[in-house]
Formats: sequence, C-alpha cells, structure tokens
Amino acid sequence: MRRIVLSALLLAAPLWAQAGGGAVPLDKANIDLDNRQSLWHGAKLFVNYCMGCHSAQYMRYNRVGKDLGLSEDDLKQYLVFGEKKVGDTMTIAMRPEDAARWFGTPAPDLSLVARSRGPDWLYTYLRTFYLDPKRPFGVNNLVFKDVAMPHVLWELQGWQKPVYRTVKRADGHEEKIIERLELAVPGKLSPAEYDKAVRDLVAFLTYVGEPAQFERKRLGPWVLAYLALLIVVFYVLKKEYWRDVH
Repeated sequence: MRRIVLSALLLAAPLWAQAGGGAVPLDKANIDLDNRQSLWHGAKLFVNYCMGCHSAQYMRYNRVGKDLGLSEDDLKQYLVFGEKKVGDTMTIAMRPEDAARWFGTPAPDLSLVARSRGPDWLYTYLRTFYLDPKRPFGVNNLVFKDVAMPHVLWELQGWQKPVYRTVKRADGHEEKIIERLELAVPGKLSPAEYDKAVRDLVAFLTYVGEPAQFERKRLGPWVLAYLALLIVVFYVLKKEYWRDVH
C-alpha cells in the first residue's frame, strides 16, 4: 500500500511542481471536517464538476457513504452514475493519453492532493482563475501560473478579470502585475456563496486524503484515557517497588 501511495505522489509531482504558490498569499480555507453537511455538499461538487477529468482512485463510494452517514439510495441518486456500483472506487473513464492530448498533460488523481498541497492552497487556487485570452482555455490562475486546467467551476463563480498596477523593479524597469481580481461576469452563486462552495469541496478533498481521521478522532479520547490510567498504575507500581529500598 505504501508503494502505491508513493507512486501516486511521484506521478502527480511533476504536474503540480509549477504551482509553487509562494508568491501569492494563500487565503485560509477554515474547513470544518466535523460538518458532515459540508462534506456531503463537497462530495456532490466533486462528482459533478471534477470527476469528468480527475479521479479519486483510493476512495470507494460506499466508504464515503459510511463516513458521511449516507444511505445506498443517496449514493446512487447523487454520486454513483452510469454503470458504477456503490462498492467501486471513484475512478473515471478518461484515459491518461486522451487527457494528455486534450489538455497537454494527464489530469492528476486527486486522492492525495489536499495532503500534498494543503487546504489553503486548494481554496485559493479554486477561487483565483481569471480571464486570459493568451491561454488555450482562455483562463489563467494566480496560484498556478499557466495552468493547463480549464475553469470548471465558471458557471458557479462567473468570470474574473485581472486588475493591473505598474511597479518599478530594482533595475529601474517598470512592469505590470496583477493587483487583484474583480468579477466581470457573474455566475450562479454570489461571491460569498461561491467561497462557501469551494470551502465544502476542499473539505471533501481533505477528507479523501485521510478518511481514517474520523476513526482516529473517535478513538483519540479513549486512547488518552487509557494512557492516563496506565500512568496511575505505573506510578503505584513504582511506589510499591521502591518502598523498601530506602
């Protein structure tokens, strides 16, 4: 299993290597993994907007249902489409070679993207697409410059345009940099609603990166209580062993 996960990270690394994100301040995602409604909304967004190109091959639909408290009927109605079964992994039909031909690079699997990039990076990335007629899909991104991915959430967010300002470099030359993005064409959601939708999507991807965290959090208090009890027992034993030494 460790070898499979390592291989996935190595395959995805070249695709994300360009996206340093260091020059762009990252906004705080402030996700809440205890909010099952948020995760459920994020799962629907992922299936409807992301899974055309991206898979989450280490996650099964029924695992999502179990962790989020969803019935099999809920999964079939909202998440599992086509000939997929609830016990299948969240893979896609698009072949990597087709993705490379259409987009210039294979679309990476997103099972571990939240762990490799972090929720804040994803949150900022999905909110900073802007119109750029020089790019093949007509958009660019502040965090991931010259990204090969189209803005798949455009109908929700709308289209943003960059607002530039001129700065003088150390060598005396002037250059234009993007000062901010402003909404040029509104989408179906208001900016606040879109931010919430992206937060839900990022929360789901964060959960997918480590689904065992729910079980870990459930067991955590019991483990701490057990360790506290052991400390008391070991202290009593220590006192008993050393009682006759002095």
